[in-house]
Amino acid sequence: MSKIQVHSSVHSSTSQLSAQHEREVLYIGIDVSKATIDCALPGRLLTLDNAQAGFTKLLNALKALPDAIVHVLCEATGGYQNALASFLHQHSIRLSVINPRQVRDFARSRGILAKTDRIDARVLADFGTANTPAPDAPKSQQQQTLEALLAQRDALVRSRSSEKTRLHTLSEKFAIAQTKHLIAFLDREILKIEKQLLSLAKEVPSWAAKIEQLQQIKGIQWRIALGLLGHLPELGTINRRAIAKLAGLAPLNRDSGQYRGQRRIGGGRAGARRLLYLASLHAIRFNPILKAFFQRLKARGKPGKSALCAVAHKLLTYLNSSLKNPAFSLAS
Repeated sequence: MSKIQVHSSVHSSTSQLSAQHEREVLYIGIDVSKATIDCALPGRLLTLDNAQAGFTKLLNALKALPDAIVHVLCEATGGYQNALASFLHQHSIRLSVINPRQVRDFARSRGILAKTDRIDARVLADFGTANTPAPDAPKSQQQQTLEALLAQRDALVRSRSSEKTRLHTLSEKFAIAQTKHLIAFLDREILKIEKQLLSLAKEVPSWAAKIEQLQQIKGIQWRIALGLLGHLPELGTINRRAIAKLAGLAPLNRDSGQYRGQRRIGGGRAGARRLLYLASLHAIRFNPILKAFFQRLKARGKPGKSALCAVAHKLLTYLNSSLKNPAFSLAS
């Protein structure tokens, strides 16, 4: 290739990038419910089925919009948004799944107190324009399967825990026998899920390596490690402050004027925080470093739960460092 051709090619690429950069980003708010999705498009609202046929109609409507970068926003609605999110990612549409609390606070800040599906869709579009959130990264099929398996296991464990608690209140023999039978059934189903989780982990070499690395830290066994990869896939890819914020373990200031309040954690991903809390209960018994850290906090008068949260925060920092730098080791 000649020098002139190279210059021409570079100039063309630069022009394309500049043109893309200058294109307007058009934010589309979608309120998702079990049966329908309400879409706030420019100048009109669409109510479509929360199913493949509705998604196809939405895609056609998005393609008919003026030349712009389309960015869809919806709320996390307990799983009802998953099929839509997967469909949009498959068709290379930008998407951000937003925490509902953030959207509600934004609506209140605009004086919008009423709440309907159509209002929520418009609010989501305005939220995007005002806050320009980063688009979510598409999830691989393995990641989606991992999250589904973890959610199913959590549901089964909650049911088992509830039945075990109820068992102590029973007096009739038939009720006791039936409840024990149900607990045994739940035990078997949990084991089935765990076998599927282990099999899935072996299919993804990077997961297997990360699980092995995480287990080098006392207090972390494979269930915790794999659970964190599902609930907190960013682990090992971002800095310690960002990962603590994602997990909801970053202490938040409560100061105003001369008042100095206690630092509290809040928000974040409850699943990841729960796993880290459970791991901390084990770590303060068997990990010498974290055990000593916990005892120092208690000696200073720190309440037990607050000290455990601090241990969970420190443990998360160690886990993040361990994946970022495989040479990292925590003496144990």
